[in-house]
Amino acid sequence: MAEFKLTATPRDEFGKGASRRLRRAGQIPAVLYGHGTDPQHIALPSHETFLLLRQSNVLLQITVEGTKKAITALPKQVQRDPINSAIEHIDLLIVKKGEKVSVEVPLHVVGEAERGALVNVDLTSLLVLAPATDIPNFIEVSIEGLVVGDQILAGDVALPEGVVSEQDPEAMVLNVAPMPTAEPESTVDDETAEAEEGDEDSEDDE
Repeated sequence: MAEFKLTATPRDEFGKGASRRLRRAGQIPAVLYGHGTDPQHIALPSHETFLLLRQSNVLLQITVEGTKKAITALPKQVQRDPINSAIEHIDLLIVKKGEKVSVEVPLHVVGEAERGALVNVDLTSLLVLAPATDIPNFIEVSIEGLVVGDQILAGDVALPEGVVSEQDPEAMVLNVAPMPTAEPESTVDDETAEAEEGDEDSEDDE
């Protein structure tokens, strides 16, 4: 997986007011933690960080101003504005080469099932344990040749080398069902209407 570089500035002001001032200045408040180190409160460039975090499980090389060594980190929690999706705060987990981390990896459905069938997807991502510096961008789930009645469970998904599923193996990923058909129109209302029309005609004759 690719690694992306960011330059951060240390911050020593906290609270909602300080965070709002940072965001107005085009920065995102964040915290670096992990490996027994004290949490480091930093600010990241807003636009650049927003673009990078459009990818899932992006690996960041963060250099904090005043230091020389870059820190490898993985976004673990991203808080967003519920209205405009702007990033409000990021928790960054410090990772090392060779260790594994628990992450959600998107599932990409590929192939075609039986013609006229409906594929119902229940899981769009899979919880896995993966190498911190080699997290897959996505995991493919093939539905090629599946027919109505077939299903794929979490335990059926083929995983890349070095990746282990932490999902319940019996969790439903997707199933193939028959395409819904239009229900035949009820004749009850028509019969009732015809009966009513007949009664009206009888009354007119009288």
